[in-house]
Amino acid sequence: MDTTTEIVERLWAHEQIRQLASHYAVAVDSRDLDALVALFVDDVRVGRDTYGREALKASFAVSLRGVGVSMLNVGTHAIDLVDADHATGSVYCHGQIQDGPRWIHQAILYRDTYERRGGSWYFVRRIHELWYGQEAEHNPLDQEPANWPEHHDGLGTVPGSWPTWAPFWAEGTG
Repeated sequence: MDTTTEIVERLWAHEQIRQLASHYAVAVDSRDLDALVALFVDDVRVGRDTYGREALKASFAVSLRGVGVSMLNVGTHAIDLVDADHATGSVYCHGQIQDGPRWIHQAILYRDTYERRGGSWYFVRRIHELWYGQEAEHNPLDQEPANWPEHHDGLGTVPGSWPTWAPFWAEGTG
């Protein structure tokens, strides 16, 4: 039978891992690349022969400049603890992504590998799979400003209100 300490440690591991997925979504949507790569192990593999957070940051910079506004909504998150320092998981995510003038809805599955180092959990690997992507009939970014709380509909202030948004785009593709 498990001790109370073992149960609490497992629950704490599950919560820390769940927070990885949520922080990933916020970091992607705000284009906070430093926060994003800090969620991964420091020797993360990027491609076949490249390793490290700086390489991952460069990879994310290229891929995220390929789309405009994104909104990742994390849903189901199944976590399997392998041992005290290793786990795997499946994360369902609904993505809304600006692709030029188009607005795309995606159903995404992330297949994750996690590792605990120095008492904190990190992504070791994150595989992005797609159930589907479908263009929306109307792009929600093609609206007049809402001027919230004056109007309930219209264009809002996010993502421009994130302090990392404008600097990300100002850096260009380099």
